[in-house]
Amino acid sequence: MESTERMVVSSTAEVDELARLTDREREILKLIFDGKCSNEVAHTLEVSKRTVDFHLAKAYSKLGVSNRFQAFKRAVELGIVVA
Repeated sequence: MESTERMVVSSTAEVDELARLTDREREILKLIFDGKCSNEVAHTLEVSKRTVDFHLAKAYSKLGVSNRFQAFKRAVELGIVVA
């Protein structure tokens, strides 16, 4: 039974994790996952590269990852993107 309780808590935590990402963070992650570099995302969204990198860093922190590959894997697990 303890195992089942952990699964529910983990699932709830994952939903909370997803909800904490802002719309802008999700938008930037999706563009990055489409293969764009930070400069291309910045140009597309008409913001600075520094702004893109700031949002990426916040998203990585919320997802508990440290790079794009890990972020992509986690985003697939959470259903943010479909692989």
